[in-house]
Amino acid sequence: MAGLLDGITVLDLASVGPAPRASGWLADYGASVVKVAPMPTDSARQITPKPHLYSGGRGTRCIRIDLKSRAGRDTFLRLAERADVIVESFRPGVADRLGIGYDEVKGRNQRIVYCSTTGYGQTGPAAQRAGHDLNYLAAGGFLANSERVDGKPALPGATIADGAAGGMQAVIAILAALVARERTGEGAYLDVAVADGVLALMALQADEFLATGTEPQPAAAPFDRRFACYDCYRTADGGWLAVAAIEAKFWANLCRALGLEQYVEAQYDEARQDEIRAALAQAFAAKSRDDWSAELADQDTCVSPVQTVPEALHDPQFTARGAVASATAPSGGFRQLAPMLAGAERAATYDLPDRAATDTDEVLSAAGFAADEIAALRADGVVG
Repeated sequence: MAGLLDGITVLDLASVGPAPRASGWLADYGASVVKVAPMPTDSARQITPKPHLYSGGRGTRCIRIDLKSRAGRDTFLRLAERADVIVESFRPGVADRLGIGYDEVKGRNQRIVYCSTTGYGQTGPAAQRAGHDLNYLAAGGFLANSERVDGKPALPGATIADGAAGGMQAVIAILAALVARERTGEGAYLDVAVADGVLALMALQADEFLATGTEPQPAAAPFDRRFACYDCYRTADGGWLAVAAIEAKFWANLCRALGLEQYVEAQYDEARQDEIRAALAQAFAAKSRDDWSAELADQDTCVSPVQTVPEALHDPQFTARGAVASATAPSGGFRQLAPMLAGAERAATYDLPDRAATDTDEVLSAAGFAADEIAALRADGVVG
């Protein structure tokens, strides 16, 4: 599984946010990812200051290029001639002004898959606006539909926009374009907007509104917080349980396990939801979170403990799936999430690159640059 993208070369022009996540996931599946970083402004500047971020650049190489110079642009374009994918996250128009935009690259490589990943896309009135994860969640309706804390939308506990709405959407688009290229011989230009991806994640609420005109309300979960069978409940030790017994059979199992058989047929009786919710709350308050989890785990009740990140990382299920691996880096060893690889067998240890160093000579040599050319580029401050 780790070699599914063997032979695919990716040039990654991104810095932070969705795009480097996308190139990192491509590397996990075996693509040869080359991080194209800017020349440092001083000797202390690091490409990635913290080696554990974005999985520490796992499986990637690095080259520094001064893209603002003519020689730097030409160097990048020569690399692009042998590449399969380019991932960039400049604001719209910047890559074209640098002379490394899609049209320029396509003129040298018809098979290139060129993925521009931005906050709001290449077109539209918001295209040039700056933003981060929270802004895109706000724009796409996610925050307005989230639980309220002190009257305001709650801040999400993960960078959902950067990951699911941006990085994953970029990977999906890139893989689809690579598949199409095998059939047509032609590459593609991909305009991935994080805000678009957030709106896509809101499909259940958006489609209901478009079809019925009913406006979703805050905290309306995918199933709707109206019903007691889809909610979180506090336990005796102050923990929480997530209950998602949507189907009748799971709800019936839960009611019987809690001694609340009288509510089996009232699951969707809106007039009795407060009564049912109170009964569930009283029942769950009688035992600890872990006691309930152990008791209900194998009874098909769709009940699970609300775990912290450390608890999740030590959960027997994730442990059995090899979700955590060891990493070795020049700065020392640490643990990190292993690549998903769709659940396939994963390595127990990964060697991470020194992000203070580069692989410039190796990358340029593989692209056909002669040793004297590389030396001249270094001497002129074009590469580093």
